[in-house]
Amino acid sequence: MLISLIVPCYNEEESLPILYEALCDVRKAESSTDRCFEFIFVNDGSRDKTAEKIKELAANDKSVKYVFFSRNFGKEAAMYAGMQKAKGDYVAILDADMQDPPSLLPEMIRVLDSGEYDVVAARRVTRKGEPKIRSFFARCFYKLINRMCDVEIADGARDFRLMKREVVDAILSLSERQRFSKGIFAWVGFRTKWVEHENVERVAGETKWSFWKLFRYAIDGIVAFTTAPLRLATYCGFFFAFAGFVYLIYYFIRAIILRIYNEVPGYPSLLCFILFIGGLILMCLGILGEYIGRTYIESKARPIYIPSDESKD
Repeated sequence: MLISLIVPCYNEEESLPILYEALCDVRKAESSTDRCFEFIFVNDGSRDKTAEKIKELAANDKSVKYVFFSRNFGKEAAMYAGMQKAKGDYVAILDADMQDPPSLLPEMIRVLDSGEYDVVAARRVTRKGEPKIRSFFARCFYKLINRMCDVEIADGARDFRLMKREVVDAILSLSERQRFSKGIFAWVGFRTKWVEHENVERVAGETKWSFWKLFRYAIDGIVAFTTAPLRLATYCGFFFAFAGFVYLIYYFIRAIILRIYNEVPGYPSLLCFILFIGGLILMCLGILGEYIGRTYIESKARPIYIPSDESKD
């Protein structure tokens, strides 16, 4: 049995040697079985010596494979490229900074071997060591997206998971360009076992995820898996159109029945028509957005990533 371990890398020259040693420890722990391992490093346009470190590992270990991007396409593209290259019966994704503990892999393998589950995924039960404001917004994001989406994304869920081949094939069949893997993992379904662990800080280097990058990533996730923002425009359209209609009835009663004329002539009717027609326009734009928003990005048909170098199988 072949197990593929995918590691997206972006400026991780300091972390790679530590991670590689940890992966080798996992391989040694499983040496008594008939399992073989391949380590797939995806260099996501790093600007440091990550590429050189990966090539050095590949020269000394035939189990090390790699894909180098022509520029930084993002972690989502790196995970997709790694899954495309992976040939294992089991496929795992883990970060290069050791925040996804490789020591959990033997336990995850045992769970898949039992046949009761198709996916074993890691979930942080604490956010110790993380800035409080970042933790607050992360919890708010999970609550918000789970209210709007048809699928549930677990709070604290990591991209770190071990999957059977059929799960990986299902994920690869979703070739959308604007990818949000946490949502894709939940959308494809399959029987999932959650493995909980404490938050682990980086072993070296600095995080590549600033607050604004995480904010944009959250927006991508919401847009990719729900049309609720577009529906909000529709609801607002209905609301303002209804408010304009009520406003019109109100001033009609004041002027025709009660004969109260203390406003500037023409002002009430003009305001009513602006509210009513503006609401209808916003409603129609929301409906159009339902269709246009879903097809705009995909219609470009751009590749998810462009490789500049790749190890030979």
